[in-house]
Amino acid sequence: MSASSVPARLRTAAARLLLPTVLAVTFAGQAVGALLPSVPLLVACAAIGLTVDYALHRWQQSTAATLGKLHATVFARQVVRDMLLVTGLIRIEDQDYETKYLALICGLLVFYGLHFACQALAILVRRSRTLPVVTRNIDASPLQLSPGLPALVMQRSGQRLLLFSLPSTAGLLATATSGSARWAAAGIALSAAFAVVTVGMLMLRLLPGRRPKTGDQALEWFEAWLAEYQPTVGMYFSGGTSSVYQANMWLEPLAKLEGRPLIVLRERFMVKQIASTDIPIVCLPKVADLMRLEQSTLKMLIHPSNSGKTSQVLRIPTIKHAFVNHGESDKLSSCNPYAKAYDEVWVAGPAARERYALADVGIDDKDVVEVGRPQLDAIQPHTGAPTGAYTTVLYAPTWEGWDGNPGNTSIIEAGENIVRALLADPKVRLLYKPHPLTGSVVPRAGAANVRIQEMIRAANALRAAEHPDERPAPSAATELALRTAELEKLTTTSFRRGADDVERMLLQSVPEPGRAAAVAAATAAWETAHWASFPAWEHRIIVESRPNVYACFNTADVLISDVSSVISDYLASEKPYAVTNTSGLSEQEFRDAFPTVRAGAVLTPDASGVPALLESVRHPEKDPYAEARAELKLHLLGPSDPPSAVRFNDAALALCATADARLAAMAVRALPAIPSQREAGAALESEPVKG
Repeated sequence: MSASSVPARLRTAAARLLLPTVLAVTFAGQAVGALLPSVPLLVACAAIGLTVDYALHRWQQSTAATLGKLHATVFARQVVRDMLLVTGLIRIEDQDYETKYLALICGLLVFYGLHFACQALAILVRRSRTLPVVTRNIDASPLQLSPGLPALVMQRSGQRLLLFSLPSTAGLLATATSGSARWAAAGIALSAAFAVVTVGMLMLRLLPGRRPKTGDQALEWFEAWLAEYQPTVGMYFSGGTSSVYQANMWLEPLAKLEGRPLIVLRERFMVKQIASTDIPIVCLPKVADLMRLEQSTLKMLIHPSNSGKTSQVLRIPTIKHAFVNHGESDKLSSCNPYAKAYDEVWVAGPAARERYALADVGIDDKDVVEVGRPQLDAIQPHTGAPTGAYTTVLYAPTWEGWDGNPGNTSIIEAGENIVRALLADPKVRLLYKPHPLTGSVVPRAGAANVRIQEMIRAANALRAAEHPDERPAPSAATELALRTAELEKLTTTSFRRGADDVERMLLQSVPEPGRAAAVAAATAAWETAHWASFPAWEHRIIVESRPNVYACFNTADVLISDVSSVISDYLASEKPYAVTNTSGLSEQEFRDAFPTVRAGAVLTPDASGVPALLESVRHPEKDPYAEARAELKLHLLGPSDPPSAVRFNDAALALCATADARLAAMAVRALPAIPSQREAGAALESEPVKG
């Protein structure tokens, strides 16, 4: 842990404790103000407490949830706040308070009861709107879908209670300062009225004509849709939000397959995480509902990753399964023994076939199919030395992995040295694209990532001072804004805040014809506008989904990375690259262990080889690996003829044919035995004559 990270963590912890501490102080102040009694103290602490409580629910929901686990729920806090106010009022007025304040307490109890009614009805409405199947790019209007109620009504019970309590608390405070109980009565009545209106809104949504179809009706509709659409090929994916890129990289190849594609998901949140596509998407969270695919026309599924829920879909015997992985990595850890659960393992080229044989994890060689990498068609080939004033270097380190191997990522031991060496060259433009999972396992990797980004921002500040006039015209930023708006309009659907799955299903119906082609054109236009919107000398930190890594490949002159699928994909361009060796192996051992290293330079953790790497890029005659890259590309990615897209489609058709053959064989086995003519005649003769 670095010295600089300790104060930062302490500041973060202090910030999280600030609101709960202030909240506790206001309750103590209210108690003192009620017992003295002191009207200013009582009023000030109650007002501040309510404000802080709302801020806690708005901006520190995790802290509010922790308080709830300690039984200091928002309801308990509000009751204590109101009772302290009433106690203070009683202490302030020593006589004739029984009837007056008893009525106020009864009014508060009614309001609390209405709050519980709102909460119970909101749960019922949410359950009625939680369907067993979630869809996208499908017309689900027969399910009687409708927009949802505001999130304040449906989900945020804590914020709802605090907001609805505002009139009652304000009325009690006004009574404390004026002595007139009418203010408190009016405030409590207004709070109760808000709750009554909310109860009415929720009850209307429970009427038969206002709620979606039942779960059984939704599943019947889904089966009817499957029978009408008749999917043949698909992709199955399950995982977390940070792993969605693994599925997104297969969307375009899947869309180009012959047949009717389908995407099958298991987590509801994943439906909105999948990138823009015209392919129908269905999410089936329950295993029993997933099994309904067995009766469909779906013949094969590709799997970009393994997950705990993958075994569930593998139980369906009518569907064939192919593991395609989410990249071609040299690491033996990528040859997971789980892969033998699939019918076939689709790899890019001979190298992966050899890798599985070397790993000896139970994968039969006959089940390995070489299909290339169809995603790489958009990568432009190498055209020689950089033509501009700057050499563009893409540094794309991978993440630290689950196994704790220090050789997985260079970002911890070498990342800062590499970036420092690149920034020291005045003719280098750096594109820094860290892995999305960086720091998720090893905090040191996340800290190094932060420091690297700080170094790049500092270098940009210095260059901006050196090149104050070398900036694109304002029209470049305007063009990027227009292209961004155009692309967002095509690829996103506007949802109100708090929209639930049913509302999203309603709005994300069947896409308009030609949208996929329009998205492709808009994406190309956006990428052109993006690179033109900043100076040629400016370093870039790329952590968003756009531009994607393939767009970065096309812009870069050289890649620096680790042993990962990034190297394999980059080889499609045949541009120079370097791999960082933080494994502890010698260079020769490192090259022998990882085939992707054979056609690139090897950098040590001190990054001393960066100047020589840049020299070989700027002067191709000094590049010793040009021929080796062409050979390695063939070894890793397979031949260019036929194209990868064709081989991928052929593999899908072949697997579909295997599924058809199995289905036909099972149908023959299921037929009852047909008796011979002699057996049939004997059976007729043995039957008694009736009548």
